[in-house]
Amino acid sequence: MSKYCFGVDLGGTTVKIGLFDTQGTVVEKWEISTRKENNGSHILPDIAKAILDKIAQKQIAREEVIGVGIGVPGPVDEQGIVHMAVNLGWGVININEVLGNLLQIPVKAGNDANVAALGEMWCGGGKGCSDMVLATLGTGVGGGIIVNGKMVTGATGSGGEIGHIHIVDGEPDVCGCGNHGCLEQYASATGVVRLANRALENSEQESVLRAAKANGRLSAKTVFDAVKEGDSLACEVAEQFGAYLGKGLAMIACVVNPEAIVLGGGVSKAGEILCQYVSKYYKTYVFHGCKEAQFRLATLGNDAGIYGAAKLVLE
Repeated sequence: MSKYCFGVDLGGTTVKIGLFDTQGTVVEKWEISTRKENNGSHILPDIAKAILDKIAQKQIAREEVIGVGIGVPGPVDEQGIVHMAVNLGWGVININEVLGNLLQIPVKAGNDANVAALGEMWCGGGKGCSDMVLATLGTGVGGGIIVNGKMVTGATGSGGEIGHIHIVDGEPDVCGCGNHGCLEQYASATGVVRLANRALENSEQESVLRAAKANGRLSAKTVFDAVKEGDSLACEVAEQFGAYLGKGLAMIACVVNPEAIVLGGGVSKAGEILCQYVSKYYKTYVFHGCKEAQFRLATLGNDAGIYGAAKLVLE
């Protein structure tokens, strides 16, 4: 008898769902809208309906489904309790129980960034490693830490929140978390733009970044495109970015000693040049016993969450 599982990546706009076999092959993947009205009360019933409809459509017997894994944008503890997911309108909710009761199938929930790290370890950029760190460089900085093949979740599910490591004293801007000087403020896509804007304000040198800013097109992509063209101001910004992220990752490495550090998210589309800037500073700051960590690029893209969620229930 064939065995299957479902991986669910719950986002603020859409829910990505994948039907997998137990070897990690995607049988089918699709999306539904995230209906956040009424404090997100429709979200789990909608997910349950989508999964049950797919089981019926594929004529899969209920006993052939090992379970459903789900990644959620908020802290999730070992029992599957979400300790507030602000973007969804949720307070405290036990997803394992609520979704499990709707499906009558075992459910296992985890934080979305941690789950994405599990996916990259299983079938992506971290494949072959049982100890790795994923840094997701998008609008913010997300993170997932895998030790001995297991996600580090912590007491309340806040393990791996690497974007909120304090990295700079005296930062006037406020981070989304309410603190000042978090790694996210310098190493995210918006952080790279912050660094670029400050560099332009403090320098008179010519740079393609000036025209990009004047046209409203200054972005992390334009910065790293300019770096590849040898633009000196853009290279200065990349050095700053590398120093901040390299230092943050060095702090993490001294605690968990990863075999690989995987860079994902939109900023990672800059490619290998990103790894070069970050690894240089990582090696400057890190404890000598952790210097040999490999820097790799994530390979699963937006599918990392569904892969990791599926892996949750296959462990």
